[in-house]
Amino acid sequence: MNRLEEVQTKLATLRDWMARENLGTVVLSTQANFAWITAGGDHKVLFATDTGVSRVAVTQTGQFILTNNIEAGRLAEEEVGGLGFDLVYDNWHEQDDDARLAQIAGGVIASDTAWPPGALCRAEALSRLQWQLLPPELERYRRNGAICSRCLTDTAKEIEPGMTEQEIAGLLAGKVMAAGVDPVVVLVATDERIYRYRHPIPKAKRLEKQAMLVLCGRMNGLIVSATRLVHFGPLPQELADKHHAVCTIDACFNLETVPGAAVKDIFRQAVDTYAAMGYADEWRLHHQGGATGYASRTYKGSLESPEAVLENQAFAWNPSITGTKSEDTILATAGGMEWLSSPVDWPLIEVEWKGSKVKRAGILVR
Repeated sequence: MNRLEEVQTKLATLRDWMARENLGTVVLSTQANFAWITAGGDHKVLFATDTGVSRVAVTQTGQFILTNNIEAGRLAEEEVGGLGFDLVYDNWHEQDDDARLAQIAGGVIASDTAWPPGALCRAEALSRLQWQLLPPELERYRRNGAICSRCLTDTAKEIEPGMTEQEIAGLLAGKVMAAGVDPVVVLVATDERIYRYRHPIPKAKRLEKQAMLVLCGRMNGLIVSATRLVHFGPLPQELADKHHAVCTIDACFNLETVPGAAVKDIFRQAVDTYAAMGYADEWRLHHQGGATGYASRTYKGSLESPEAVLENQAFAWNPSITGTKSEDTILATAGGMEWLSSPVDWPLIEVEWKGSKVKRAGILVR
């Protein structure tokens, strides 16, 4: 399946859904949905918004991109050329997407945002169309996973005591950007901040002995999430024991994530494993991750999750015990669970779940 065939397949999926929902037009404005419908295209300028600099409008007979003269050339030449989209644009100082859409749209309009006014917001339903990934998406995801894992390893091996968390974050972000990946989340904690905060935004705190690196890297719209830990000097036994426990919980989450499995059952087993490891309440201190893909988490797992795992759906579970964490991104395939961000050039520890042994990222000791 080439890129044009992928786009055509997605347009057919979208139009089938539109017909079932009695919709005449769907408008896609978010970066995630633009990447999905264009098979990996990019229409962002700002990182700090969910939306991009164009909108896709799909009817039963056509597919259009609404934008302005600033963006039209780049989009046509670098992002969507040859994919069958008609670009509709004004000069930037005269842009009127409302008027342009009125010329194109027909019937009931649904959208992934609050624009256009009066449209049905169907963001969740549109996201569901993306959960089962197509073969080309799987290949792009595998490339992203390998890049993100390598960049985490290289960063962890280059950092030194005395560096600030912000310097470490900048090093990691620079590596992934140089490889064509957007660092949509970069968290870094050192020493006591690892024990205090589950979401440690990098600060001017200087590394002494321990660092945690967290990355959500996006390429072609698909997001890989992974965490690695580094320790300078001998590893305390208490930390080693905690990390072995969290990796066992991680093995539970990931090995149980097979097509057809109820997410709430996976989650219950993981909660029970927290208790069996002696850390019964730690799961309450941070979400445990869940399904991923064109969002860092398309939904988070819980004891009440109504969803079941789909074939070729991506997941990123992230169990944590105060001071440590285990996280990688996987695919749930018909042939079994597949690691996307499998650790490279990294110490591994072997843990067991229901008789199956799996190797997880240990703590790099330097």
